[in-house]
Amino acid sequence: MTLRRSHRADEPAGVRVERRPSTGEGVSTVWRIRSLEAARQVLRARHATTQAGFTAEAIPQGRVKLRPILISDGPLHDEQRTKVARYFAPRVVERRYVGDMTACARRLLAATGRLDLEQVALLYTVEVTAAVVGLTESDVARMSRRLVSFFRQPPFDIARRDLGRTRRQWGAAAWRGLWPVARFHLFDVRPAVRARRRAGREDVISHLIAEGYGDADILVECVTYGTAGMVTTREFIAMASWYLLTDDDLRARYAGAPEAERHAILHEIMRVEPVVGHLYRRATAPITVTDGEDAFTIEPGDLVDVAVRPANADERAVGSDPLAVCPGRPLPSGVHASALSFGDGAHACPGRPLAIIETDVFLRELLGRSPRLVTAPSIGWDDLIAGYSLRGMVVELGS
Repeated sequence: MTLRRSHRADEPAGVRVERRPSTGEGVSTVWRIRSLEAARQVLRARHATTQAGFTAEAIPQGRVKLRPILISDGPLHDEQRTKVARYFAPRVVERRYVGDMTACARRLLAATGRLDLEQVALLYTVEVTAAVVGLTESDVARMSRRLVSFFRQPPFDIARRDLGRTRRQWGAAAWRGLWPVARFHLFDVRPAVRARRRAGREDVISHLIAEGYGDADILVECVTYGTAGMVTTREFIAMASWYLLTDDDLRARYAGAPEAERHAILHEIMRVEPVVGHLYRRATAPITVTDGEDAFTIEPGDLVDVAVRPANADERAVGSDPLAVCPGRPLPSGVHASALSFGDGAHACPGRPLAIIETDVFLRELLGRSPRLVTAPSIGWDDLIAGYSLRGMVVELGS
């Protein structure tokens, strides 16, 4: 099951912790961590790091009073997570949304014949997450296209304070970023906010309004949920489908398993194939990290690159044959079944239950249609989320 592995060439096997010193002004000293033990220590150093991923350090404060939950830190971040967590709790998701998830999946998979699975998964995840967030006053297909357009950004080097971009690239980044955001605000966020100012509902936007968030703050939060939630879950659904459609034993086990075992299978696939491949933190205080018998100190200002894929495949933590999908494999105390795929510490993804439940609902409906893989997807790389993208996966459905 290693043919689809999305490891990159810059993640050498066997190198657990690597320090690359600064090469000049504006270029950070970078620690690349591929050890699960060391990675968890860094991600749990709550008051000694700040978020550096998703170009967080290049996002201006501007008119936004509150940093979005994905890139905020400290007490503000903790308060935001606590208040929003109830919308993504497993029991809440099961009670409020599973019925609508099932209906949506059945509708999107209703036609026989061939379909582009990644595109169907995109429509599905956008519709599901939009209901939780409250973006329900606009057309799902058009909103999906607007969300995807956020990712058409020039490449960047996160180790450089200026991201290594030229003036032309910064101009392209501004245009490709601001224009999609403006359209997303006009056609998706503003109608949802107006409807909820008239009558609040049980969703994230209504919560933000009640908390006193302004329109600009709500827009930024919706962009965060749209890009970090909807689009990344789409990639995982495609990857999990690929595994099940090419492994008859795993597919049969999944199809006949109870919910807990199905979820364990999905967590294990996510461990092997994490959607977000790198987690970045900026040290704000010295961090002493131990890795077995070794110890090292990360200094303030250093950039830490937690390479999720090799850390998730660290044999000392996850056992032998780490690239094999083995649901229920024994893991160290405190390590989640998906390892670091949903993060760890203060920035662990609050949407993990939603992502697993909605993936499970979709896959059950898909497998009930006697699917056959026609064309395997091509694997690409997205710099913004530091993760893979799957495109061109064609599936043929039976009756």
